Amino acid sequence: MILINLLPHREMARKRARQLFNASLGMSAVLGALIAGGIYLWYQNEISTQQDRNAFLTSEIKKLDEEIKEVATLQEEIAALKARQQAVENLQADRNLPVHLLNESVMQLPDGIYLKGIKQENQNVLLSGVAQSNERVSELLRNLSRNSEWVSKPELIEIVASNLALSPREQRRVYNFTVRVQLQRASDALAAASAASAAARGAKS
Repeated sequence: MILINLLPHREMARKRARQLFNASLGMSAVLGALIAGGIYLWYQNEISTQQDRNAFLTSEIKKLDEEIKEVATLQEEIAALKARQQAVENLQADRNLPVHLLNESVMQLPDGIYLKGIKQENQNVLLSGVAQSNERVSELLRNLSRNSEWVSKPELIEIVASNLALSPREQRRVYNFTVRVQLQRASDALAAASAASAAARGAKS
């Protein structure tokens, strides 16, 4: 007996194929959405973690900035204290500078010169006086530059010739001069003296 299928089997096969395709498409869409959602959540978690790290780093940087400011303030205070201490030490060491200046003025003053005034401003000293000749002034400058540990850099400011009346009938040609020198601090003078002494011992040996 021959059986004949009169049903539209081709149409039903197409329908099943479409349903299968649609189901596969739907499953693919759902799977893609799940994967995209998972990736999104993973990125969000990473971003949140990095933001937390950034916030932590920012707070730590602020703390470090505050500590750096405190350290800078402490360094400024230390520097100010050192400056005050140095100023006090300089004042204590420089108490005898006028004595040394007068002593050097007497020791280095050649014959034929007398001083009329000594004016000090900080470390600069002006020596004004009268000399019998220009050579006497030159000798004074040489003495101050070579033989003194307490004064340095002698500089002739001016020299003016004039007549000095010794009596109503007798006059003498003299030279009024002004010399500037720099007064050495006690610490610098002692250091220079120590260096010169060491050099002298080395030369003897």
